[in-house]
Amino acid sequence: MGNVTDRPPESEPRDPGEPGDRREPPSAGEVSDQIAREILKIHEESYGKGAGKAHALVGDGFVVVLLDDVELLPNEQFLVENGESDTVTEVRGRYQQAIQSTFSAAIERATGRRVVGFASSTNIDEPRFVAEIFKLE
Repeated sequence: MGNVTDRPPESEPRDPGEPGDRREPPSAGEVSDQIAREILKIHEESYGKGAGKAHALVGDGFVVVLLDDVELLPNEQFLVENGESDTVTEVRGRYQQAIQSTFSAAIERATGRRVVGFASSTNIDEPRFVAEIFKLE
């Protein structure tokens, strides 16, 4: 078995960029967009329903993600219609805490910083939204 360095130079993959091109870290807007997309995707995959839009605000030491127009599952909608909004809010809050490591991993990938705290709140009344707050190290 040969080493990778044993290959002739012409068989090595080439960098598609120009040798002098600078590679910059992502802009604040790119980081915010990535976070919004990832949190929305995780939310959709974990609940089976999504939200209309996600907004992310990255500050100095924190990230806030707001999911607008949250869709309820049929059983949640039934509970809300029968006066059990608090039950839906409580169950969603417990679920958010249970999957916080998944959310935190997305934030850490995008920011390059460690998440040291997490809080989540769901508003079931119209307009429905979820706020996810991350404290960064």
